[in-house]
Amino acid sequence: MLNPSDLTLLSKKGISESQITQQLNSFEKGFPFLEIRSAASSGNGITVISDQQTNKFLGIWDQYLSGKVSILKFVPASGAASRMFKDLFEFIDGESLTPAKPAEIQFFKEIEKFAFFNALNEKCVANETKSITELLATDEHKKVVENLLLPKGLNYGALPKGLLLFHSYADAKRTPMQEHLVEGALYAANSAGEVNIHFTVSGEHRALFEAHLQESVDKFSSEFGKTYNVSFSEQKASTDTIAADAQNQPFRENGQLVFRPGGHGALIENLNDLVADIIFVKNIDNVVPDAMKNPTIIYKKMIAGMLVSLQQKTFEYLREMEAGLLPENKLIEIAAFCENELNNKPAEGQQLKGERLQKYLFDKLNRPMRVCGMVKNTGEPGGGPFLTVNNDGTVSTQILESSQIDLSKPEEKAKMMQATHFNPVDLVCAVKNFKGEKFDLLKYVDPKTGFISSKSKNGKELKALELPGLWNGAMSDWNTVFVEVPVSTFNPVKTVNDLLRTEHQ
Repeated sequence: MLNPSDLTLLSKKGISESQITQQLNSFEKGFPFLEIRSAASSGNGITVISDQQTNKFLGIWDQYLSGKVSILKFVPASGAASRMFKDLFEFIDGESLTPAKPAEIQFFKEIEKFAFFNALNEKCVANETKSITELLATDEHKKVVENLLLPKGLNYGALPKGLLLFHSYADAKRTPMQEHLVEGALYAANSAGEVNIHFTVSGEHRALFEAHLQESVDKFSSEFGKTYNVSFSEQKASTDTIAADAQNQPFRENGQLVFRPGGHGALIENLNDLVADIIFVKNIDNVVPDAMKNPTIIYKKMIAGMLVSLQQKTFEYLREMEAGLLPENKLIEIAAFCENELNNKPAEGQQLKGERLQKYLFDKLNRPMRVCGMVKNTGEPGGGPFLTVNNDGTVSTQILESSQIDLSKPEEKAKMMQATHFNPVDLVCAVKNFKGEKFDLLKYVDPKTGFISSKSKNGKELKALELPGLWNGAMSDWNTVFVEVPVSTFNPVKTVNDLLRTEHQ
């Protein structure tokens, strides 16, 4: 099946033949659906925090930051902005010279509200010898869009979201990357005044990110009195997955194997390469202007304080268990903590005592931990929080995508429809054990939680395999705690017109 040229390509990418065999088997067999016990909800897998508890966790976080600890902000930022402009691409490719669809009409009606308006206007004047206002007056709407999306203008259709102008201030405009620099200073600076941020970017855009950082960092360092340590990485070629044809054989183009990026789940490798005590994870496009940042700062600190509190208790129990066999009443106390605080519920009918119970509890506690903010479902897209059955029969909290649920079964679909919250990708992670050693995060991935999608390349249909998602199956075997956070902390930009929302103005 594989020829010498294929083997050379695999070697260059760092992919083994056994990986290819495994991936092709996945195309043939598919991935099993996860067994759902129920959707997580307030009081049933999702913790609702009182104002008093919020203040407590804020205090714990501030105290934690006063020590010698390493904090990191991890921002997946490689996503291209092309999908943001889907409606506008369709407009310039369509027959109508003037906007007709609601999204097109709104874009032009409120165009002056966009942070990129002035930069776009300059491109229009330079390339068309007319301002935006003059172009619109003569029904040359398509030229305005061309100057926004195409290389002759701002080239926004080919740039990553992180480098687009999102927000306007009295004296400046800011990109999402710059907003993350500000956020880092407000909740993730250590006692030495250092802000550590890591962006995952695509290779083609890395130089642009690095240049943007150089032109931005001094201003924010001076404004907040912080030292920024910013690093970048790219999705590894070894995490690319082979494409398959309809017969589940390797898809080829001009005789060459075709590979595709393995999805955001591949970033668990990037995350695993980083060393820090606490790591915040947040998507590049979920940012707001300074006037709207307060809820984000409060609840980021709150869930971080909650994580630290749970980790300290977990470490205490692990040290006690490592010292020797504990009495039954102490093991019952730890089991209650494991079940009630960490949402790790034993397998049905499981009756463990003494040494067997302690071994079970030690194994369940001695793993990476994350606290995830969950937002009440308001119709936004996103994975959901569920209580699911693990391979060992135990039940734990997981973030699932709809593709992981067997929607052909009415009872499973009913469970999904009962979901009251969704995942806004608001995570705080603890990746070291009670001895201060970093966990190997790759050991906690559930490989059976990938999924297959249909794509096309040059008009030919192909199957694409995505690795277990970063906050889904890639963190399947972590201890996971869900906590409700207000919807005001979730303001993603999925389409360009989202920037017209009050939260981004």
